[in-house]
Amino acid sequence: MTLKPKMLIGWLRNKLTKNQFILLSSVMVGMLVGLAAILLKSFVHFIYVSATESNFTSFNYFYVCLPMIGILLSVIITQKILKGRLERGIAHILHSIAKKSSFIPKVQMYAQLLTSSVTVGLGGSAGLEAPMVITGAAFGVNFSRAFNLNYQDRTLLLACGISAGIAAAFNAPIAGVLFALEVLLIDISISAFAPLIIAAATGALVSKIVLKDDIILSFQLQQPFNYHNVPFYLLLSLFTGLIAVYHSRVFIRLDGAFSKSDLGKYSKAAIGGILLGGLVLVFPSLFGEGYQSIKTLSLLHPEELFHRGVLQPFQDNEWIVLFFVGAVVLIKPVAVAITIGSGGNGGNFAPSLFVGAYAGFFIAKFLNLLGLTNLPIANFTIVGMAGILSGLYHAPLTAIFLIAEITGGYTLMIPLMIVSSISYAISKHFEPFSMDNRRLAATGNIFTHDRDHNILTTIRTTNLVETDFQFVLPTDSLKILVDKIAKSRRNIFPVVDQEKNLLGVIFLDDVREIIFKHELYDTVNVVELMRKPPAIISSDEDMDSVMRKFDETGAWNLPVLENGHYIGFLTKSSVLSNYRTKLKSTSIG
Repeated sequence: MTLKPKMLIGWLRNKLTKNQFILLSSVMVGMLVGLAAILLKSFVHFIYVSATESNFTSFNYFYVCLPMIGILLSVIITQKILKGRLERGIAHILHSIAKKSSFIPKVQMYAQLLTSSVTVGLGGSAGLEAPMVITGAAFGVNFSRAFNLNYQDRTLLLACGISAGIAAAFNAPIAGVLFALEVLLIDISISAFAPLIIAAATGALVSKIVLKDDIILSFQLQQPFNYHNVPFYLLLSLFTGLIAVYHSRVFIRLDGAFSKSDLGKYSKAAIGGILLGGLVLVFPSLFGEGYQSIKTLSLLHPEELFHRGVLQPFQDNEWIVLFFVGAVVLIKPVAVAITIGSGGNGGNFAPSLFVGAYAGFFIAKFLNLLGLTNLPIANFTIVGMAGILSGLYHAPLTAIFLIAEITGGYTLMIPLMIVSSISYAISKHFEPFSMDNRRLAATGNIFTHDRDHNILTTIRTTNLVETDFQFVLPTDSLKILVDKIAKSRRNIFPVVDQEKNLLGVIFLDDVREIIFKHELYDTVNVVELMRKPPAIISSDEDMDSVMRKFDETGAWNLPVLENGHYIGFLTKSSVLSNYRTKLKSTSIG
């Protein structure tokens, strides 16, 4: 942002009320993110056309080398230009909101655009939406930082950036707003909806003005909804729900395998590129985002998916085409994991739509080939996208309205609702967390729609440890204990040895009757009075577990150990007080 626009906006901030300035900010963020989405799409299209329509790429074996070149370029950019400062996946945004006060580095405003464009433009089998979401979030956060906005407003503009990114990518403002709410899991009041809606509408409008009808994905429905097909939509919902679980597990396992590998970054990129190139040679539709192949399926021209592939001679056999489509459903998560795990940048949003379209086509085509019915294949292709998106991201509302918006109407609303909700329920049954939240769950940072739980995950045990408890040794006499009681404002006293190992605790109520019996001062020792604490807390224990211990024991003070040594106490009152502070600070709007 240049100096003059910043000065102008700063001047407006002084003239406007807080709410008016937030609305203005949402417009600015929406415009910036909309332009970023256009830049990303145009850059990727330029790279894709330059790479695939040259004279060299008519030779298949050079064509399949392009993904490796893209992944290697992404690694080079990350290491040499970005100095390794690249955050992949929407999970990082959730972590930033909860653990980093919604701060996202400025470098993410362009890092995602550079790396994802070369990865996907040269054939990496991933999507641009996750990088676009992170870019939008970075624009929103750093706009707010430029004008010193507080945590609530910063988080709200972060959400505005995300909603604008999705809205601009698909010309789907409603889906953009719902995605920000369902995926970010932040608590937003009714009054805060206005900035989200304005940002999404602005992003979509900028994209529409510049790109006109040339948006990423759009369809024109050819057949209306027939309620007689509801049983088959139920079958599709079961299928997409299970495929969503399969996709999530395969991707996380393979991506994790790359992360844990001892290979160097460039070796990973080369190996990943070779593996991906081999898959593209057999299944050409794995090249790039795959949106064009989705349109190809919806227009009922699946034979075009064999172009440049080794199976092209078999494109006229309907059963081989069906086998090809079914195989791609299972192989796509492998291709995405290879792309991202080996060093490329992208996300699973576009792949979820890709897999959903192929799954819907597969079910309808299979049943039609068996002669059991005559299903509208194009409609099943479209509705299938909502099923996988809902199951993978646990975002049924986003899935429903995104597909409704990109099809230009709500004709398929009933099957969209059926497939999205059932697919979500099935996925939720087998995978309690969405794919992004599952990554956080593995590190103990779990975020769900349970607001209380989310706030507790942001409270660190070590930050609340109180150390002003008077401790005693087991060999100390009752007289020494009484002296400690006189100096303390606490009613519990830890008993430790010389190495600070916790041996037990003494409650004031347990010794109240004998502390005035002077004849016992030198004859009774602490070891005779102590007892085992009701529970022990580890310094790295998550607050969810800590609160369970408080509830189960009924205690208000529990000792905290670090590496087995006593460091202090955690009090339930301090946790509740901190919770109330967090609750107030995280309410947006």
